[in-house]
Amino acid sequence: MTSRTRNLILPMLMMSPLLAHAGPAEQELLRCSALGNASERLNCFDALAKAAAPTEPNAVTVPIKAGLVQQPEDIVKLAQVKEAAPELSHMSQEWELDKAAKRGRFTFRPLRDNYLLFANFSNATNDQPYKDFTPAGIEAKHVELTYQLSFKVKMAEEVAGSPVDIWVGYTQQSFWQAYNRSASSPFRETNYQPEVMAVVPINKSLGIFDIRYVNFGLVHQSNGQTSTLSRSWNRVYAELGLERGNFGLTTRIWHRLDNARSDNDNIDITDYMGHGDIRATYREKNGQEFSLMARRNFSTGHGALQAGWAIPIAANLKGYVQLFDGYGQSLIDYNYSQRSVGAGLMMDF
Repeated sequence: MTSRTRNLILPMLMMSPLLAHAGPAEQELLRCSALGNASERLNCFDALAKAAAPTEPNAVTVPIKAGLVQQPEDIVKLAQVKEAAPELSHMSQEWELDKAAKRGRFTFRPLRDNYLLFANFSNATNDQPYKDFTPAGIEAKHVELTYQLSFKVKMAEEVAGSPVDIWVGYTQQSFWQAYNRSASSPFRETNYQPEVMAVVPINKSLGIFDIRYVNFGLVHQSNGQTSTLSRSWNRVYAELGLERGNFGLTTRIWHRLDNARSDNDNIDITDYMGHGDIRATYREKNGQEFSLMARRNFSTGHGALQAGWAIPIAANLKGYVQLFDGYGQSLIDYNYSQRSVGAGLMMDF
């Protein structure tokens, strides 16, 4: 929340005697504060600020049931509305690239999408790894429940006087055979991905795009399994973030660190997962969101596409549809190609 917004809200809350009968106004403030997207939240507060615009240099009005009531000068000085704050891009808010977007350290923010697919249907099931581990296997069903939790926390801000911020992130993706009652509804696969990132704001123009940031990261991903079910890899990567209006594009290249180990349980993973990916997102003003992820190893011809469509249904909550085609939907499936479609909810906080 910007200092401008706080300067508007706090005085209103301090004026509780005058707002004792201002139920609708308080409800509007609560509605705005509940919005998860910072840009939507700011626009909501801006709309309230215009409704409460001062009629004199030292006066401000607040809506109540009976109309508009002018406030005393000493309270007004705390609540005066300054000039409109510059609108921040989505990436600037997401990575706190501008001074106006800074929220300090140790504040949780989303890293990747947070979603729950109540039904994720795959055209094929990869049962072979489980049969190699145990003769019984799991006989996976084609429909399972899938979810992803992903967040990041800023650990250091403007390191050594530089513009560089240090973040740590964590992403967990689970594929749950929730409807496979005959096999006791096991979790077929869970992937754990901690990472650390150094983010450098750029904010320069490149043709039709604005270069927002460069991100240098170190990431580990594994499935927490042992023996023939174990899958893991470590990477360093560089990511470039670009924007044009409501369209965002990130491109990432990585280098695997542990591919020379003799005990590697997935030494050929880059043959299927490639050496980088591209993610594109378009966000409409009404809250709809379209996304696309693509990766490909041009030497082997293997890769994957994932498309998503999110539709607002409530504050911080969207309906979500996801399509996937290719290799590596999960680590256990890194060398297994499948197509899937899932539907559920996305949390936007």
